[in-house]
Amino acid sequence: MTVPYLTTAQKGPILELESRILKAMPKIEHWFRTQWLEHTPPFYGSVDLRNSGFKLAPVDMNLFPGGFNNLNPAFHPLCVQAVQSALEKICPDARSLLLIPENHTRNTFYLQNVATLQAVLKLAGLNVRLGSISPEITEPTTIELPAGGSLLLEPVKREGNRVKVDGFNPCIVLLNNDLSAGIPPILQGIEQNLLPPPHAGWSTRKKTNHFEAYDQVAGDFASLLDIDPWLINPYFDRCDGIDFQERKGEECLAAKVELLLDRITEKYRQYGITEKPYVIIKANAGTYGMGVMSVKSPDEVIGLNRKQRNKMSVIKEGQEVHEVIVQEGVYTFESLNDAVAEPVVYMVDRFVVGGFYRVHTGRGVDENLNAPGMHFEPLSFASPCSMPDCNGDPDCPPNRFYAYGVVARLALLAASIEIEQTMPVELATA
Repeated sequence: MTVPYLTTAQKGPILELESRILKAMPKIEHWFRTQWLEHTPPFYGSVDLRNSGFKLAPVDMNLFPGGFNNLNPAFHPLCVQAVQSALEKICPDARSLLLIPENHTRNTFYLQNVATLQAVLKLAGLNVRLGSISPEITEPTTIELPAGGSLLLEPVKREGNRVKVDGFNPCIVLLNNDLSAGIPPILQGIEQNLLPPPHAGWSTRKKTNHFEAYDQVAGDFASLLDIDPWLINPYFDRCDGIDFQERKGEECLAAKVELLLDRITEKYRQYGITEKPYVIIKANAGTYGMGVMSVKSPDEVIGLNRKQRNKMSVIKEGQEVHEVIVQEGVYTFESLNDAVAEPVVYMVDRFVVGGFYRVHTGRGVDENLNAPGMHFEPLSFASPCSMPDCNGDPDCPPNRFYAYGVVARLALLAASIEIEQTMPVELATA
């Protein structure tokens, strides 16, 4: 097993946090069980974590995860069991599922994820077919995969209030498409179970809504363990009315950056941290690491050059950026073969089903790693983040991974609250 080497000694706040988490495991698991009685977890999700040696926090939560092919295959049985658990609550008599992937059919890495996800769903006892909403797919299309095997993509058709592919009438429609370009008419108002709910897509979802919910969850959890919530929670703010091309909103952005840096500086002083505080500015919606920049001074957001403005102004599907989240930057002091690494934890229903490390040889400890040139280490997690070694040191790999799983589940719980709080009125009253 390859475990990323932490370039800082595991001591101080994080070692203390891991110790508290390990000692409080029965209390933590009981607390999570009571939370899931009140909140319905998303069907699946993945969380990007950062471990700085003095702070362990989520920095992004994806409700349409696209990296199942990067999980250790040994954990696929966990995925299958978690899918079966979810189905028992959603639709116990479900027999068939339509999986709707992203439209980019030429991204073979992504399609390998679709193949893995389809295989897991089949092993859970479902008939599974792939339905495309891409305008390019007008007839059944077979796509060969570089690792062997193939996928059959079929155009989705609407009949009344149901969607089908070539006579296949599914009980459940599972989105692996984050709806960045909006909710297509063909999926609006269908009577089948549509998972995750379309209002969780990036055409309506905001990162700040998620981290507002996470604030609440992290505060409750911190009270449970009697810790400083900052150790697991990045500060954040938002700035609207941005137009990077027209240089509108720069002053607002600089002011928010300065306020956040001041708050972080105070915490660094409290814990004797010598690193220089920084913030990450991200589009308030969207994925794929687009529309992201790292800054250590408010001056850096004034007078951006053309390349920087172009980078920040448009994200996936050509969507323009007019809102950003200004988020505390969390250093990652984990590395694999001298390359910077960060853990990504995957969950299905309320269960951790594994994880991997996102690794980037060309990025620094204070930069976004979700960028071209990244690669993944699927075999890094020998345990699925749910099995601590109660006799081991707090920072031994199983216990470090258990701490990852706990913080990832906090983000998952926040996502469930976020989905509830942002549910359209017509659905909430239905």
